[in-house]
Amino acid sequence: MTIHSDTHLLKESASRLVINVGIAALCRLVLNTARRFVYPFAPLLSRGLGVPLTAVTSLIALNWATTIIAIFFGPITDRIGYRFMMILGVTLLALGMFTAYFLPIYVFLVVGLFLAGLGKSIFDPAVQSYISERVPYRRRGMAIGFLEYSWAGSTLLGIPLIAILLDRYGWRSPFLLMGVLALLGIAALSFFLADSNRATARQTQKVNFKAAWQQVYKEKTSRGAIAFVFLLSVANDNLFVVYGAWLENTFSLSIVALGIGTATIGAAELIGESMTASLADRFGLKRSVMTGLSCCIIFYMALPLFGNTILLALSGLFLIFLTFEFTIVTSVPLVTELLPESRATMMACYLAAAGFGRVVGALIGGPVWLLGGIIATGFVSAIISSLALFSLMWGLQGWIEK
Repeated sequence: MTIHSDTHLLKESASRLVINVGIAALCRLVLNTARRFVYPFAPLLSRGLGVPLTAVTSLIALNWATTIIAIFFGPITDRIGYRFMMILGVTLLALGMFTAYFLPIYVFLVVGLFLAGLGKSIFDPAVQSYISERVPYRRRGMAIGFLEYSWAGSTLLGIPLIAILLDRYGWRSPFLLMGVLALLGIAALSFFLADSNRATARQTQKVNFKAAWQQVYKEKTSRGAIAFVFLLSVANDNLFVVYGAWLENTFSLSIVALGIGTATIGAAELIGESMTASLADRFGLKRSVMTGLSCCIIFYMALPLFGNTILLALSGLFLIFLTFEFTIVTSVPLVTELLPESRATMMACYLAAAGFGRVVGALIGGPVWLLGGIIATGFVSAIISSLALFSLMWGLQGWIEK
């Protein structure tokens, strides 16, 4: 299978493309913040709503479950058009945030966060496909890497801003701000972005979900990629859900110190995304993904050796999340080229597999930790990541990277 997507590139100026990617990244920053801010502020939300903490933490699983539902929107996106679905995603975010703000009852918070999560799950495949259609494969790592700054930005910028709002104006205030920002995003997307002629021509075609999913399943490249991202996500969340317990139990860290640990992960994500943007295209996306994952496996195995001091422990976590972020972000532009005619369907399935992998990783992380501590956690994550590497190598065997 060879690369041929450059024939579909639209004639856009570089400055217009930068503006479009920048707008998309800012919209995605708000979407990512809406998904991630529940993690650190679950206790405050539970007190504000007057519900048990478990009622709020269950929303995290519900939020990730929307990535699985979103596979139904991939074929629709390929037919209706990327721009329309991007606007729909941000619209759902606005509806969700305003619902939670104006109706401060638990059941409406559930509805609000579900809509926000679904909006992100619709927006992500659409924006990745939109950019991939406009950027040549040889420059796509840079474009997707820049877009992915919004993920680290949600930790380094979005969540600190949410913390200030919560402290000064109460638990409902972040929902109002994110709702207003979503409305601005809708306006910007509507005004600046133009859809492709190819998508416009497809709008009259009937959506055939079965045929779209069968196309993904029948290609060895796409099956390998889906298995790869599922296993990669399982391995990472197997560690992610227990790293706080490891640091707290081993070093008796305070909440503030644990916050520094989270900032370390945010910094690693930012650097990993920067590496994708600056290095992946030069090195080759396929080679970059495999190299990044190989390093991540090594650091998983070495994680128990980093447990002697807090500085070493944070260094080990930094290296793991750096190589993981570089791997998964670099894999996105690679996967956008596996099924160029059905990009949104492919990316929706890919992101659904990643979300399902996070759910599985979160479920096994606790039992693995209780069974053997950080040694078991590191070993299991390394083994599962090795299976992910094997899946990708198997899927891309014979696939030619342009």
